[in-house]
Amino acid sequence: MRRGEVWWAEFPQPIGRRPVLLLSRDAAYDVRTSVTVAPLTGTIRSIPSEVRLGRREGLKKDCVANLDDLQTVPRSMLIERLTTIPEEKMSQVAEAISFALNL
Repeated sequence: MRRGEVWWAEFPQPIGRRPVLLLSRDAAYDVRTSVTVAPLTGTIRSIPSEVRLGRREGLKKDCVANLDDLQTVPRSMLIERLTTIPEEKMSQVAEAISFALNL
């Protein structure tokens, strides 16, 4: 596991399985039992706290990483790696986090 990867996560019902973008620093995945993620969603609102993702990033359809909805989840919820987001997109993620948290 590494920062910038997209994984399927198994959330409790009624949410169920959904893709998430890993945001924790790389060193955390070896020592922490929980990690910080941003859910991906097909609901695209075109606001500064979202980053658009899609086929270019190895996903099957257009979506956004919702940085208004950061979550810390047990690492055991991550079940399958889907793709890795390029560094240029991760720079946009950093900007969206800064906006979402008013940093």
